[in-house]
Amino acid sequence: MTLWMNPFKTALTVGLVALGASAHAALPIESWKTDSGAKVMYMRAEALPILDLRIDFFAGNRADPKDKIGLAGATADMIGRGAEGLDENQIADGFADTGAVFGSAAGEDSAGLQLRTLTSEPEFSKSIALFKTVLQKPVFDAQVYAREQVRSIAGLKEALTKPDTLAQRAFSQALYPQHPYGYVETEQSIKAVTIDDIRQFYKSHYLGNAAVVSIVGNITRAQAEKLANELTAPLPKGTLTEPALGSATAEQLQAQMQGQTIQIDHPAAQSHILMGLPTLARGNPSYFDLLVANHVLGGGGFNSRLMNEIREKRGLAYSAYSYFMPSGDAGPFQAGVQTKREQTGQALELMRKTILDFIAKGPSAEELKAAKANLVGGFPLRVDSNSKLISNISMMGLYNLPLDYLDTWTANIEKVTVDSARKAFANAVKADKLVTVVVGGQPK
Repeated sequence: MTLWMNPFKTALTVGLVALGASAHAALPIESWKTDSGAKVMYMRAEALPILDLRIDFFAGNRADPKDKIGLAGATADMIGRGAEGLDENQIADGFADTGAVFGSAAGEDSAGLQLRTLTSEPEFSKSIALFKTVLQKPVFDAQVYAREQVRSIAGLKEALTKPDTLAQRAFSQALYPQHPYGYVETEQSIKAVTIDDIRQFYKSHYLGNAAVVSIVGNITRAQAEKLANELTAPLPKGTLTEPALGSATAEQLQAQMQGQTIQIDHPAAQSHILMGLPTLARGNPSYFDLLVANHVLGGGGFNSRLMNEIREKRGLAYSAYSYFMPSGDAGPFQAGVQTKREQTGQALELMRKTILDFIAKGPSAEELKAAKANLVGGFPLRVDSNSKLISNISMMGLYNLPLDYLDTWTANIEKVTVDSARKAFANAVKADKLVTVVVGGQPK
């Protein structure tokens, strides 16, 4: 049951209005440990009688066994489809009756549950009680899972007809040939996941002592402490067996792969082109240099080089982009273009040339100044709602970022120089390691 996605890839004025201050005011984020050992990230926002609650576990796709890819996602999906004394319809109706919104999902590194509820009574007490039941006493029903398994296989078969899905799967496998980030679901792997696997995965990964509880809304610190303790105390306790986040560096992952071009024929009218390599883990000191540099290359929309060269000057594509996706281990740098089949070779050559030129020379002083101004000016939109705030602070909690991460965000952008951006990008994006995937027409 999906409400939000991935704490790796992150709407309203609630967050900043609640502070009664400007976008650059300090965000009053607090953190502590529950009696069970869970980490809590809390920020009071009083503007509206609303609470956003999120509890995350290190139970993402990277915890999937090689022969059961999809186990983490299946477990997250089944939570909320049955709990002690309740079937999935009763759960959905229970949240709807209080005006609450519930969801569960798995990403690459983590999985968890999220709730948005009113803080007025009796709505608050009822929605929190139901959330606790769903979290702490899930019932993984074999018949419900059999139905969802069939749906998953049907969804996968449909997805595999689409060129963008084929491109992304081939790209991930080439970048991460020996790492879980490169694992992809197959019909066989979905069928291999049993209801007993899901029950065991919940017991071994949804651990109260390893959870991250994030709370943003109109409740006091004392209420937040009580809520976090009540959520985590009854959960299983244990030790995770997977390698810790950060155990696979960019250098290690790049050593396991090779620069190559992968061509997949497809009858679609448009070719899908992806290019990139593993580069960046959360907490990397080069993050802000790379963020600013990439804003110039492909992250700045119509002001970026890729868009200017490929769309504006030559009309070869509607969109051209690039981004870094920092993750627990080194996440990818990815650039992408969609173009007409007959223009595949021209678009690919121009995309590669633009990226290689940027690796060699980096941004100009004028480009860097404009990128920094755009990022700093757009910062309020990153924290202008409770939902965006909870996404940010849960990410901070999961990846052990400092509590002033958001407070110092614009200052860190301002520190970036032409030299630091150029060096960081050239160090992260190695020309000889770039993987290119083309799905559609043959490059000529």
